Amino acid sequence: MNGWSRWLPGLQIARQYQAAWLANDLMAGLVLTTMLVPVGIAYAVASGVPGIHGLYATIVPLLAYAVFGPSRILVLGPDSSLAAVILAVVLPLSAGDPIRAVAVASLMAIVSGLVCTLIGVMRLGFVTELLSKPIRYGYMNGIALTVLISQLPKLFGFSIDSAGPLRNLIRIIQAIVGGQVNWSAFLVGIGTLTLILFLKRWKRVPGLLIAVVAATIVVGSFGLADSAGIKVLGPLPQGLPSFAMPWIGVADLGQVVIGGCAVAMVAFADTSVLSRTYAAKTRAVVDPNQEMIGLGVANLAAGLFQGFPISSSSSRTPVAEAAGAKTQLAGVVGALAVALLLLLAPDLLEDLPSSALAAIVIAAAIGLFEFNDLRRIFRIQPWEFWLSIACFVGVAALGVIPGIGIAIAIAIIEFLWDGWRPHYAVMGRVDGIRGYHDIKRYPSARLIPGLILFRWDAPLFFANAELFHQRILEAVAQSPTPVRRIVVAAEPVTSIDVTSADMLAELEGALRESAIELRFAEIKDPVKEKLKRFALLERFGTLHPTIGSAVDAYLEEYKVDWKP
Repeated sequence: MNGWSRWLPGLQIARQYQAAWLANDLMAGLVLTTMLVPVGIAYAVASGVPGIHGLYATIVPLLAYAVFGPSRILVLGPDSSLAAVILAVVLPLSAGDPIRAVAVASLMAIVSGLVCTLIGVMRLGFVTELLSKPIRYGYMNGIALTVLISQLPKLFGFSIDSAGPLRNLIRIIQAIVGGQVNWSAFLVGIGTLTLILFLKRWKRVPGLLIAVVAATIVVGSFGLADSAGIKVLGPLPQGLPSFAMPWIGVADLGQVVIGGCAVAMVAFADTSVLSRTYAAKTRAVVDPNQEMIGLGVANLAAGLFQGFPISSSSSRTPVAEAAGAKTQLAGVVGALAVALLLLLAPDLLEDLPSSALAAIVIAAAIGLFEFNDLRRIFRIQPWEFWLSIACFVGVAALGVIPGIGIAIAIAIIEFLWDGWRPHYAVMGRVDGIRGYHDIKRYPSARLIPGLILFRWDAPLFFANAELFHQRILEAVAQSPTPVRRIVVAAEPVTSIDVTSADMLAELEGALRESAIELRFAEIKDPVKEKLKRFALLERFGTLHPTIGSAVDAYLEEYKVDWKP
């Protein structure tokens, strides 16, 4: 058991469970249920599948994560941030067939689950850190806008053929102007949305539940489904989700795989951030790789039991925390309560209006928008702000899947840029300041006759090797005195590859022909070992431990009269 225990954090927690936690977990689970049901149904409809499958995607993943998930607080389930991604794949592939829509969505969950599990098993959980905050804001703002636009037709009580976020917005405006609005449905929906947003300020008040119950009672009591043509949820199938392997044609498999990978990217980015946030609040240590495994297994379970892709929830997790949840038993209680609802009272929500479900999703989409921090980013780093805007425009203009692809591409370019075109400096001595400093920032800095101190603030690799070569030769050409030696301050150089090693050999040979020595200072042991493996170490002579010792050695060897 010990060998497997690290893969099953839930069992470890169960073995350490304290009786004093039980009352808190039971109460938190019951409170959580009041959100799980309406939110699960709403996000299912927003994802293009029948509402019942939102409950299936709630029950099974919560049970799976309770065993495989490392966080004691995190709540998983259908999420608004995934709805637009799922819908972008489900809508064109299902062609209005709900059975096929479920098969496509379930297969996306399986793909997402496999990707997340593989990331966790290969201990690649750190990849979530490659998406910078501005880029994450950009694609999430784009997703939020896409979700919001997708729910407007339901809020107004009509339907349109989806053709992308911006084109959908044009069609919505045309439908409103053309008189297609069901004003009764709109009043119910906007009233639900207003009540949800109004009650949101009181965290302990179940505003979403109150709004949904009120909308359901109003529509059911006055028979508005028949008299006013308001679309309602209708009775839910009785019973629990069963195992079902989703099948689709091979021709559509590529789109499902791409969509599943996009879902995985959004899900593990959100989950890792939320997991770290609550780990810090509870002073717990959460393994990001195990978090990916927990998320992956939960998605696999959802896909195999008629669900669709799920993620951590930034709205339900705080509810569980505020209700006093101590462990994942709260989620298990919530899952069992939803299961009992399906077994004993499946008709309870049959009068729930579609416009109220749209209001739930719109309220969640509004919460996804991030503007305040973007204003701060614009003030302190405008170019990162514009990266965020580019990601936002990509999602809004091209659709969710291409937009997320653009976000990933921008993230990779941003990641490589600092290493591709890093900061470098020729350094000199500044009176009154210890050490050696960039002569561009300190024009009064004194240079050492015949010696160039050159600092390179990045790893040396294939993308910047030629630039390093050029900058060294430029420093030699611009030196006010004939150069005898170049000392590279290599403390920031954390790695070196074959391309850059060959460049260094070529550079050293060219400099030696000009009677210039190439030396290194402050070089790290791992880099030193690589130089030795590349048979370069002996070509650079003495490796100086500090810049100061390199300067002292030069002054002593060449008898240069210069005072630091």
